[in-house]
Amino acid sequence: MFLVEELPSTSEEGDMNHIVESSNGKELANSEGSSDMEPHVGMEFESEEAAKLFYDAYATRLGFIMRVDAFRRSMRDGKVVWRRLVCNKEGFRKLRPRRSENRKPRAVTREGCKAMIVVKKEKTGKWLVTRFVKEHNHQLVAIPSNGRRSVLLSQTPDEKDAKIRELTAELHRERKRSAAYQEQLIMVLRDMEEHSNHLSRNVDDIVQSLREIESSR
Repeated sequence: MFLVEELPSTSEEGDMNHIVESSNGKELANSEGSSDMEPHVGMEFESEEAAKLFYDAYATRLGFIMRVDAFRRSMRDGKVVWRRLVCNKEGFRKLRPRRSENRKPRAVTREGCKAMIVVKKEKTGKWLVTRFVKEHNHQLVAIPSNGRRSVLLSQTPDEKDAKIRELTAELHRERKRSAAYQEQLIMVLRDMEEHSNHLSRNVDDIVQSLREIESSR
């Protein structure tokens, strides 16, 4: 059973010496020397990170930027078991009203590109390519190997803004939650104070009764 999460995520660039294997388990090449290869359904990777590195190198060679997109987690242990890697021009930017007429409109960074690769974790622990879309609907611009950007730095300004909004919303939720906890704590302390005052009054009543009994004697 899977838990689907559609929020974009980032990943730091890791070791380049992962092994890339075919679907029958035969070793093809390590990811450091596999940039000339093209993804295909059935290709296997040793890890999710190896798949990311391979597709990022492939994207750099072809002339587009990879974006780490949607993923799914296992409902059993919460680990990622499915990942979609896309072109950074995938989808379309949501149109929002401009806050000021003086602000310049942002450049179009999303063009509805369908290029992607989908990898899924198998029971063996390997990551299998289950879908590959090669075609792009925009011009590709090859990037020199010495100018290759890492996966973490491949986000567009729109994606960074979206991440900031996501973190801001999370901070707002945490503040509301903290305020609710604080209110509950105040209520508990108020109840404890009232209970303490009630006990004090009862003790005073008992002491007074004992004094009256002692006086009558």
